[in-house]
Amino acid sequence: MKLQNLERHQAWIYLAAILSGLVLGSLAPGISGVFEALLSPVLGLMLFTTFAQMPLAHLPRATRDRRFIGTMLIGNFVLVPLLVWGLIAFLPDDPALRLGVLVVLLVPCTDWFITFTHLGRGDAVRAASATPILLAVQFASLPLFLWLFLGEAFFELLAADRIAAVFAALVLLPLTAAFLLERWAEARPERAAIVNRLAWLPVPLLAVVVFLIAASQVDAVRDALPVLAQVAGAYVAYLVAAALLGAATGRAAGLSTSG
Repeated sequence: MKLQNLERHQAWIYLAAILSGLVLGSLAPGISGVFEALLSPVLGLMLFTTFAQMPLAHLPRATRDRRFIGTMLIGNFVLVPLLVWGLIAFLPDDPALRLGVLVVLLVPCTDWFITFTHLGRGDAVRAASATPILLAVQFASLPLFLWLFLGEAFFELLAADRIAAVFAALVLLPLTAAFLLERWAEARPERAAIVNRLAWLPVPLLAVVVFLIAASQVDAVRDALPVLAQVAGAYVAYLVAAALLGAATGRAAGLSTSG
């Protein structure tokens, strides 16, 4: 199998992982605690393998294309938040529910960002080089957006010290490890093969992550069934609107496509 085939069919892999997790979690609810304990280490490993595919040591090069960076920042941190703000108005007035939707839509996985850029015939290479910037701004702006959209309920749901701990464990550590790996690989040409092999891991590891989430949160899924249609509708509307916004913004900025 080629890596491109794995990435092309990743959506089906994730769907199968979610369904498998829900089935296993329903049949063996007693092991949900084990799945929850495994989630953070696997998620950290997934982020490390994803960051390892990015030119972190050469990040300053990504900032030279100011038109691309500016368009990316405007799209992700002006247009998308406005879109999300409009969508959550149609969701139930439940702070916990809205928090989950906001985190998913305001902080999309950088691995998916690159994949959808490629599928949309965008410049995936430039997108990959700019993802550290995107990631840094995401985490810096997320508390502000959550406060604007949720108000005081945000502070009641999450503690600031917990956010800082999660950020350090799941972002800074994998990011630092990936940077050191890149420097180590650049010292000798033959070491690049190790980094190339890691490119096979983000999709399987993300499948494991969604499997663990599904298997450990079966009760939460059951409780959310009454509002599942509304949440699913918001996600579908987001996908369509975000794609149109991205295409329009790219054309307005004069950015080229890959083909």
